[in-house]
Amino acid sequence: MSQKKQFTAVVLAADRAAGDPIANTAGVACKAIAPVGGIPMIIRVLDALENSGVVSEIVICGPPEHALSGCPALLERIRSGRVSWIPNLDSPSRSANSALSKIDKDAPVLLTTADHALLTPSIVQHFLLHAQADGADAAVGVVKHEDVIAAFPGTKRTVIRLRDGGFCGCNLYAFLNLRGRGLVSFWQRAEDLRKRPWLLIGQVFGPMLVISYLFGLLTIDRGLQAVSAKTGIRVLPVFLPFPEAGVDVDKVDDLRLVESVLRGSPISE
Repeated sequence: MSQKKQFTAVVLAADRAAGDPIANTAGVACKAIAPVGGIPMIIRVLDALENSGVVSEIVICGPPEHALSGCPALLERIRSGRVSWIPNLDSPSRSANSALSKIDKDAPVLLTTADHALLTPSIVQHFLLHAQADGADAAVGVVKHEDVIAAFPGTKRTVIRLRDGGFCGCNLYAFLNLRGRGLVSFWQRAEDLRKRPWLLIGQVFGPMLVISYLFGLLTIDRGLQAVSAKTGIRVLPVFLPFPEAGVDVDKVDDLRLVESVLRGSPISE
């Protein structure tokens, strides 16, 4: 990785909606600052990025300014310049576009989220190394659903079921050049349909592709080739050998799972 470029990391750190269940359970103003194993989850993400050796700058989008005082460790990093803070907008994709607009157009960018509480330097290194390996414009991290279930029996994750298997997203995206950043504009169109992939495929790509999906004929490569054909952006999937990369903290059950993993406790079904 020493001959590869250093990345600027963007961390999306705002709640999707008011009344987030994790924030409510933890008694904090924003999910990103909820403690996980005694450490605010956003600090866990920032530590993983800083210790990866492949990230030179970090921009966080959110939490809202009024919530920052609830996390002194984060506030200190912002004031010291270790991370840059910008306010979030009204959706993750618009927040991401806002952050990208403030980063040098020639800088490769890693995009992730503050609720990626099991993120490690090794995951970051592996993802970015392989993201740069094949001349793509952008890359997306994925993990096999079967690997996640084998590691964490009973957990419920959002799964894209394709001909070549079920896949979970990892909230890891790399934009290797300016053209790759255009994927965020495509994301804006797809954002509201992320939990209903058949509608996403139908509305964005047309009936033939949705038929392929519904009959179990669509592969991950064909799906990403369709994205490339639609957008002109070459997107590479990076398959991660880390099942924990497919676990984010969306629900209270996720919080319990992550804390159990961090304690090294067995996962109950």
